[in-house]
Amino acid sequence: MPKAAVLPALNEPMELLDLDLEAPKAGEVKVKMAASGVCHSDLSVQNGTILLPTPCVLGHEGAGVITEVGEGVTNVAPGDHVVLSFVPQCGTCFFCAREQGQLCEAANIALVSGGLLDGTPRFSRDGSPIFQMSACGTFSEETVVPAIGVVKIDPDMPLKQAALIGCGVLTGVGAALNTARIREGDTVAVVGCGGVGLNVIQGAKLAGAEQIIAVDMVEGKLELAQKFGATDTVNAGEGDAVSGVMSLTQQRGADLAFEVIGLKATIDQTINMTRRGGQAILVGVPNMEVMIELPAFLGLVVAEKSIKGCWYGSSNVGTDIPKLVSLYQDGKLMLDELISREIDNGQVNEAFDAMQKGEVARSVIVYD
Repeated sequence: MPKAAVLPALNEPMELLDLDLEAPKAGEVKVKMAASGVCHSDLSVQNGTILLPTPCVLGHEGAGVITEVGEGVTNVAPGDHVVLSFVPQCGTCFFCAREQGQLCEAANIALVSGGLLDGTPRFSRDGSPIFQMSACGTFSEETVVPAIGVVKIDPDMPLKQAALIGCGVLTGVGAALNTARIREGDTVAVVGCGGVGLNVIQGAKLAGAEQIIAVDMVEGKLELAQKFGATDTVNAGEGDAVSGVMSLTQQRGADLAFEVIGLKATIDQTINMTRRGGQAILVGVPNMEVMIELPAFLGLVVAEKSIKGCWYGSSNVGTDIPKLVSLYQDGKLMLDELISREIDNGQVNEAFDAMQKGEVARSVIVYD
């Protein structure tokens, strides 16, 4: 009977509860969690930006050890160390066959239903179902997930650091290396320097960007961004962010600008600070009601700007997760520095507060 942090209802604080957990069915696995990052998307479920049924075990960024496998599972075995993917990727559907695994058709039901691939969760309490976020539910000591939602990793990789790869790192670094077309010597602007934004910055550095401009309203985040590879900073709380980026780019704008917050105001700013012929990459998760408005002729046709969405870093998890593990092991990817606080799963509410105040890059739940 695992202890799990459960969201009882929209806009309610998290509760630590003992839950019942079914054995894995065909095509599923049970994972003993080692660690889980606390991501802004978890907070977005609590406040209704991302709609999921409740009560729900939150958490979608984690790593652990396989303890049991269901019928037909061949990709992992008990004892394997794994990173969880909140977008299960089947490898055979229309999108997977076109190297767009982040859009996998098999994941759709799990992403919106609060269950696994059949739409039902494996958690319950007193006979009533407890849903699980993104076919994961990593704010629990144990969870059952689709076998196609885990990726085996090198057992020498520390699981606390590996947990971060499952969302924030894969999304941020993937946005720079997969979604965007960064060329060596490019100028990049990153609007929003939280956990994902920091990973966009280090992804841009890995891709060979020469100038990386970090934009945020919190000075502490801008200082941290410089440690991850930002060459310049713009404090949006002290002046207009677009003007700040323009002044650093001979009034042309950035070759590529990434929005990693999800607000209409910052989306507009990101598009406006992108140079003619450049790319604006939208990474942050906006409210469903947010709309983009811009003049088609002057804003797009004449300017030849590209505006591109980014979902899960445009990642093929089967290849990208092991690649990121190798980069960390080779000293080329910063993960230790992302961990601001280590907590237990009874401290998620405090982690949400710290995230909203801009005090942390990542709080990480560490399980015994």
